[in-house]
This record gives sequence, structure tokens and C-alpha cells, in this order.
Amino acid sequence: MSAEVVDPAPKRHHKRTFTGYAKHIIKKEQAKWSKETLALWEKYGVGESDDKEAIQKSFIRHVTTTLARSMFNIDNFSAYQATAHTVRDRLIQRWNDTQQTYTEVDPKRVYYLSLEFLLGRSLDNALLNLGLKESCGGFRMEDILDQEVDAALGNGGLGRLAACYMDSLASLDYPAWGYGLRYTYGIFQQRLKDGYQVEFPDYWLNFDNPWELPRLDIVIDVQFCGSVSRYTDENERVRHVWEGTEIVQAIAYDVPIPGYGTKNCINIRLWSSKPERQFDLNRFNEGQYEQAVQEQMKAENITAVLYPNDNHMVGKELRLKQQYFWVAANTHPTLAIVELQRILVDLEGLDWDDAWGIVTRTFAFTNHTILPEAMERWPVPMVSYLLPRHMQIIFDINLFFLQKVEKAYPNDREMLAKLSIIEESSPQFVRMAHLAIVGSHRVNGIFKDFVGFYGDKKFENKTNGITPRRWLHQANPKLSNLITEALGNKDWLKNLYLLKGLEKCVGDKTFRKRWVTVKHSNKVRLADYINKCTGINVNPNALFDVQVKRIHEYKRQFMNILSVIHRYNILKKMDTKERAKAVPRVVIFGGKAAPGYYIAKLVIKLINSVAQVVNKDISIENTLKVVFIPDYNVSVAEIIIPASDISQHISTAGTEASGTSNMKFVLNGGLILGTVDGANIEIHEEIGDDNIFMFGHLADRVDDLRHAHRYRNVPMDPALQAIVNDIESGHFGDSRIFAPLINTLTHGKDYYLISDDFESYLNAQNLVDEAYKDQEGWSKKSILCAANMGKFSSEEREDNF
Repeated sequence: MSAEVVDPAPKRHHKRTFTGYAKHIIKKEQAKWSKETLALWEKYGVGESDDKEAIQKSFIRHVTTTLARSMFNIDNFSAYQATAHTVRDRLIQRWNDTQQTYTEVDPKRVYYLSLEFLLGRSLDNALLNLGLKESCGGFRMEDILDQEVDAALGNGGLGRLAACYMDSLASLDYPAWGYGLRYTYGIFQQRLKDGYQVEFPDYWLNFDNPWELPRLDIVIDVQFCGSVSRYTDENERVRHVWEGTEIVQAIAYDVPIPGYGTKNCINIRLWSSKPERQFDLNRFNEGQYEQAVQEQMKAENITAVLYPNDNHMVGKELRLKQQYFWVAANTHPTLAIVELQRILVDLEGLDWDDAWGIVTRTFAFTNHTILPEAMERWPVPMVSYLLPRHMQIIFDINLFFLQKVEKAYPNDREMLAKLSIIEESSPQFVRMAHLAIVGSHRVNGIFKDFVGFYGDKKFENKTNGITPRRWLHQANPKLSNLITEALGNKDWLKNLYLLKGLEKCVGDKTFRKRWVTVKHSNKVRLADYINKCTGINVNPNALFDVQVKRIHEYKRQFMNILSVIHRYNILKKMDTKERAKAVPRVVIFGGKAAPGYYIAKLVIKLINSVAQVVNKDISIENTLKVVFIPDYNVSVAEIIIPASDISQHISTAGTEASGTSNMKFVLNGGLILGTVDGANIEIHEEIGDDNIFMFGHLADRVDDLRHAHRYRNVPMDPALQAIVNDIESGHFGDSRIFAPLINTLTHGKDYYLISDDFESYLNAQNLVDEAYKDQEGWSKKSILCAANMGKFSSEEREDNF
């Protein structure tokens, strides 16, 4: 979940641009300075120069002083560190100017809150947005950029969406801040052992991180546990005091985010947990060495790992602690509603209704997905233990809300149960999404029962977006240069609708050839990467078929690998002449399964077991290769996405909230094979029927199909049954390993409707093969796809139309 917390004060309007106002401030301040100060200003300038000579001097200075090395003793990593610090100097200068300007202007601000910010690498982005690409020449930038470790602060699409939005907020001159947690280990490193996912800690902070600014003077005390007492104040009002609590301290770290084409540089503030008292000397003196540091370890655990495994009670408790820790340090989409109400009522002394009015005008809520496992529910006993006062307030919020529901739906107990913030089970649960809806003035996402109560004015359904600078200009520089040449300028980097101008190039055979050449070079780059990290040789002339995203049953990587087995079996039955006509295909998977998600981890095992058989089978003459790329992250995505011919976005209809990876693939001239779900629907509307391959049942059929599986004897699709038989025969290893996976189709009643969509899916795959044989036609489709992606920029505005 993530949220925008909007300053409820009236919006101030300023005619000056950011740059203009900064100049105004400088002029105003100059009047106060002495002639001597002004002379020094003119002589030395303020801050660091951006010319090539100054950059080189700064680089040498950081090698010799910051890193304490000589210029004859530096490797690629040292060169990266010195370059990063050189760029950081200029980044901080811009950041300081921005914060000073906004302090003077005092505008309405936007706060973007997310438990994930999947930033990826920062150096290349900073070079672009600060305009330093040309000045940093003179050494091999590719080798230096590869030395940076991804900031491991996110899990998948939600975290990357937050990063794109922060980049766009900066580029659009919004006075915005992001708030998150500074995870020590972040998302785990994924390695493969015998085809299984194995998780290792991601030590991304082992070395100097030049992109964060420690604010050790900014410390917030965060309370846990304790008890609540009541008293009556001098005005005869009942008041509450939360006391006897455990204290953990939140320490601030700032990450500057520069905008593109502007001086604006905003900020993400990340919080790290520390104990109030780090070391118990008395226990140490008594020989209790482990107990002496116990408080420190307990406190630091809160921000140790991104999203601890919550399939056991200790993990659930730690995850709830993470959320409130974050809330108390700033705010959070759900618990922050309760926290702000607590502050206003208990600490500021406001009446309940006045406080609630402020709360609901402050928060807006956007929900990532409405899948049941994503709709957080916390056991009431756990919340009561960790956050006793908050639990009282939640009960009161729910009581007052349900009184309104009762008036709207008299004696309708079913509706009361559906809308209640408290789920009446044993034990009771707090429904966090319900709390967020009730406590927000706007909600992005459609919740049918709540729409019936509130009406539709409170709800909207906004499409997510991506930043074209990261996902085309940086990830695919050759294509970016070709587009800039064709359009005559780089303005499309801030107005993606300008890509529409590429439509005039579709009929230009020379342009199409250059477009295909760029795609091929990206496929060669990916083939080299695949060989380096897996040892598998793939043919860049084959169709590159990609599905990279979090491994989950609803995303149906299982269906994909089942279709690969089907393709393999068909190829095996062909004679040499028939096989020569087949479109060679490299099927590429990537993504991480949650550590406790057993079925998702079995999907990874099956993919790798199938790859072992297929890739060693010389009888199919390299017409099919299967690859699982380990440790998928932002930097790896920047290599994979530009090389895709077709990407698969095949979630069961009605399960994907939006998705953004599909946008990235199409922006880079890749085609989609997908269901009528999530952002596929709107991409389809923009690029047209001829440039996308759609299949599967629609969302309005899903409930009926599931009902049929549950209560009737629905036979499995014959082609799918044949594949299941093949797996159970032991063709791809010990069939007992995959029994739980097969059971999801049989005893599990095929909840994600793989059997129902399988025939349609195979037909769509055949259409892809036929279309790819016509390379001229495919290149036209590719160009038209990229040309019509303007709507999906994270900077999309109505005035762009």
C-alpha cells in the first residue's frame, strides 16, 4: 500500500518558476551582503562548476582525499566511488538550493509514502538529470556504472512505481517528499541451487553509499506496547494517555532526487531504527554479554529486512512494528490515519469530530491490488499488544462509521459485516484497506461495496505510469538516439505524447531497418548477459519471449512454462523439414518468489527443470531455449526490457490492479501477449488490435468459472492434461516434487483458471509465431507500439492532449 498525504491548507499560486524564484531570492539576499562578500562570490562562484575540467579536478580530489588512494591505485569500483562523490557534490548543491527556495516560497507540498522505493542505480540517472553526461567523459563510463549496487529498498512493481513517481514529481517542479524505511538488507539476493530459489541477504550497504545523507541529528522516539490510562481534564472531558511504552528511535537518512530539465531536486527520507539505549553496561559488567546488546538488536531488527516473512506470528508482529515505526516517524496510508487522530485528540486536545475532519481531508489512498493476500489484516490481539491506544481508536472509528452505514442500510447485517473495519472472526482482524478507505477523502481503486455506500465521487481509477528517461533513454540509449534523430529534438523525454511523430516513420524502410538493428544489438547484449550469469548460449536471431516479474500464482508463470512443455513436445514430433520452418524461440523468465511462498518457489523449480531437459536436447536443433535469469532487479530489467520481442502479461482477468512492466516493454518497441487485465486493457486501446495479442476469458466470467470448478466435475483441457501427464511421468525430474503444483490444478480447483484459458493461450502463441515470420510487418508493429505510449508516462497531464 502507498499513499499521498496532501497538505490540507489552501493552495498558494505563484507565478514565478522555480528557477526564476531562486534568482529572485539571490538578488534579495545580495543587498544584505558586504562588497567583500560579493567580490568573493564573483571570484570563486558558489558550489561546484559543471565544466569538464572542474569535474576532472573533483574526481581526482575524491580519489586522493575521500578514498585515500593515488591515481595509480584505482580500480573500476574506486572510479565509481570517486565519480559518485563528484556528482553528489553537485547534487547536494542543487538540493540545498531547492530546499531554501521552498522554505522561502512556502508552497503546498505533496508527501508520497511507500514502504518500498525501488530506485535501482542512481549514478546514471543523476548524470542525466544534472546534465553532466558530457562533462564526465574521459573514462569508460559503462565499466564504472556497472560497479553500482542496486538500492535494495523494494520488492517489485509497487516500489518501482514509487521511484518513477518521485522522478516525475521532481521533473514537474512539485515540492514533494517521499518517506520510506532504510532497510539494512532489503530484498534478498536470489540464487539457484539445483533449480530451487535460495535466498541470501543483500548486503547493499556494505560499501559507502554516496546517494544518502545521514541526518543523525533528526531523531524521533517511537513507542510500542505499554498501556492506556484515562483521566478527566479541567473541562470535564475524558482524555487518554499512552504510557509505560518501549522506545525505539527513528534516525533520518535523506536521498536527493534530481528532476530532469529543471533545477528542482526533491527528497526521499528513509528511517533507520536504533535503540534508545544501545548498550547496557550494568549487564555487561555482570557477565551478561548477550543481554547487554539485546535491546540494540531488538530495535535494529525493525528495519533490518524488507517485509519479513509473515507466515508465522513473529514475522507478522515484526511487519506490524515496521509499519507503525514508519508511521510514527512520518505517516503511513493506514496506521497514519489512526496516529494522526491520536495526536489531534490525545495530545492536541481537539474534539473527536474536528480531529476526524482534519484526518479525512489530509489523506488520499491508492491501493496496489485488491487480491485477498494483498489486503492486509492484522489480528486484534496483536494490535492491542503493540499499539493499545491505536486499537481503541480503531474501534471508535469503526463504531461511528457503522452507525452511518446502519442509517443507510437499516437492519442489513450483511452490509455491516462487509464494510466493517473489524472482521468478526476468531480472533478478530483489523482490515487495513477498509480503514484506509474510511479515513481518506479520495481513493484510487474501485471497491464495489464502498462505492455503493459513499457513491462514486470518492473513488477513481487512475492508470499508473513510468518515467521514459529511466525506461527508454537510459535503458535503451541507441533507440533513444534514433528517436531523437527522427523527431528532431529531445522534447519527448518530458512529453511522451511526442512519440506519436514516429508514426510517419513506419513507411520508411531505412528507418525500419535501423530500428530492427537497434533491437538486434539489444538482444546481443542480453544474450551475452544470459551466457555470463547462467552459462546458456542463446541465439539473438530467435524470437525473445520474456516474462519477468514477481513469481505469483495469479501472474501465471506456471501457465507459461506449461505452454513451453507443449511447444517442446510438438517440436520433438516434427521432422527436420518441418522444424526448419518453426520460429526459433528463447523463453526468458525472471523474478523472485516470497521466501514463504512454497507454490511460487516450485514454479521456479519447474522452470529450471524444464530448461535442463530442453536446453540439452540437440534433436530440436536450437529451435527452443529456456532461461531463468536469477536475482532479477531494476538493473537487470534495464538489460532485458529493450531486448524483448514479445513480453507476457498473462494474469487471470480481474486480478492485476494495473502493472507497469507491460508499459516498459511496449515503450521499447516490444509487443504484448496478454489477458484482458490490468493496464493491458488501456495499452490495447492506445496501440490497436493489430499490435497486441490478447487471449483468455474476461473478468465477468471468472466467478462463474471458479464456481463450476468448485462444484462440478469440469474436465481439464486435453492439451493441458497431456502436459500434466508428461510431468507426472518423471520426464522433468522426480514427479513427487511437483505434486503440490499439479494439485493446484486438480484438488485446488484451478483457482487461477489455467485450464480454462489454455486453449486460447496456445492459439495466441501460434499467432505470435506467424506474425514474427513477417519481419517487415513485425518492425512496423514495433514502431507503432512505441509511438502510442504517451498516455503511460508518469508525467502524463491533461494539458498534454
